[in-house]
Amino acid sequence: MTTYQSELMRRLTERGFLYQCTDESGLDEAAAAGGLVGYIGFDCTAPSLHVGSLVQIMMLRHLQQAGGRPIVLMGGGTTKIGDPTDKDKSRPILTDEFIQKNKDGISKVFSKFLDFNDKDGAIMVDNADWLDKLGYIDFLRDMGVHFTINRMVALESVKRRLEREQPMTFLEFNYTLLQSYDFVELSRRYGCRLQLGGSDQWGNIVGGIDLTRRVEGNEVFGFTTPLITTASGGKMGKTAEGAMWLNADPALGENFYKSPYDYWQFWRNTEDADVGKFLRLFTDVALDEISKLEALEGAEINKAKIRLANEATTLLHGAEAARSAEETARKTFEEGTTAAGLPTFDVESLEDFSAVDAAVLTGLAASKGEARRHVKGGALKINDVKVTDPFQGITRNDIVDGVIKVSVGKKRHALIRPA
Repeated sequence: MTTYQSELMRRLTERGFLYQCTDESGLDEAAAAGGLVGYIGFDCTAPSLHVGSLVQIMMLRHLQQAGGRPIVLMGGGTTKIGDPTDKDKSRPILTDEFIQKNKDGISKVFSKFLDFNDKDGAIMVDNADWLDKLGYIDFLRDMGVHFTINRMVALESVKRRLEREQPMTFLEFNYTLLQSYDFVELSRRYGCRLQLGGSDQWGNIVGGIDLTRRVEGNEVFGFTTPLITTASGGKMGKTAEGAMWLNADPALGENFYKSPYDYWQFWRNTEDADVGKFLRLFTDVALDEISKLEALEGAEINKAKIRLANEATTLLHGAEAARSAEETARKTFEEGTTAAGLPTFDVESLEDFSAVDAAVLTGLAASKGEARRHVKGGALKINDVKVTDPFQGITRNDIVDGVIKVSVGKKRHALIRPA
């Protein structure tokens, strides 16, 4: 295992963030020297970020905690084009007003994780500040000469579209060139030497590094994270009800916000095998303590899940919101069996046991056919999460404090108690 001299590289590698790095030893040396400036870009395609973006935000947090200076780059300019990476079809063109509204919603999250107050603190800028002012012909003459069509056609995002005979507009084709130019501008303005991002951004990041080296003559670096999936193979941040958004403002509309309680429950329902990984990636809990928490077995692992939910919710919504969510959950699943008088049904085994079976067992549906109709109508829930697949199974990962809550509609509830 590589021994790093910088706190930043130790943090990022020990907590599971490293997937690819353009020059590990060079970045380690630059970070150890102090004052390293690094950035991540966030396009403004929705009024809220979701948990899938939290990996990147946490990297910026670690950069600042390790003595570096993070830059949050709002993509007010690049959003006008749309990143073709990992997209089979062109994004819809967004108006300036829509982009600004999305930017306003997204930007509120970062102050929860980063300190912008210190004179050397985090910076938030918008690439529209320079991209909107570019004289396109002059830009192509100065920067376009450093890109070849051969290289751009070889990008995965382009190759995939061509192989599937899906059109790629010339506008989208320029995205890599413009995103690469962001690195040049940030290098000039702030001495930025590092771009961080997800593994899907590797081609764009390498393009920015190459352009900055050619134009500015600076030694700069790229660092990407692996694709984060759940132990069962699902996409991180996705739930049966859609994306787990980071904003809790109802004004954004029900499609783009989640309450602190919803957020707490998302982490509380983590699969057993993911608890340690998620504690490393999404909290500040010390590594030795995480090792103890992830070693818990059986029902004891629920203590680690509650710790994960409390730590993650505290970072985003504050300690009081985390305490309130935990108390609400406790009342729902512990006191509900007595104070609320919820009927409780014992089940010997969860093997081949589905949400539809649970509805029938508890009497919330008279038959499997009726239960499936409840699924189709969006009425059947397990642990307050809507069931969208009539074949969705129930496993021990769904057990919360010894029981599983089954609901049809807003007023009909029951509990299942597995043996």
